[in-house]
Amino acid sequence: MIKAKLNLMIDALLLLCLAAIAGIGLLMNYVLVPGFQRWEIYGRNVDLFFWGMDRHEWGAIHYVLARILLGLLVLHLVLHWKIIVGICRKLIPSRPARWIAAVVLAGLAIVLLGFSVFARPDVRDRAQGKGRGGHQPRLRKFQIQTYQPPLPSAKKGSGTFF
Repeated sequence: MIKAKLNLMIDALLLLCLAAIAGIGLLMNYVLVPGFQRWEIYGRNVDLFFWGMDRHEWGAIHYVLARILLGLLVLHLVLHWKIIVGICRKLIPSRPARWIAAVVLAGLAIVLLGFSVFARPDVRDRAQGKGRGGHQPRLRKFQIQTYQPPLPSAKKGSGTFF
């Protein structure tokens, strides 16, 4: 009975972490957009906040929740290990084939989890004040470019200060 309650609590926490990670990811992608999209949407470089936190602060929360999710996932696998082994024995009756599948799966998991430790970024100099795109709006492949007519120029003596 205690193990069943523990499994239920871990599964509920896994669901909540997954939902929070997905929600924050969508928030960062569609609301707290990166710099080049701010130029496209707002026409200037603005700072965006949600609940008093910017994109990078939400990213830190996103990262911490991902670490918690991974820890809970490992705990979930440990608690369900007998079930996992039993299902694998039924699906793959040959013992050598099970070992090969387990080694391949473990190897892929290690590579996917550990590649960032060995990754090195390309470091490039950029001109001061230019940013990534020289403050030129970029379009994503899925965005439709709309025509925006130029603003009418002010004539001398029309009451404008420019």
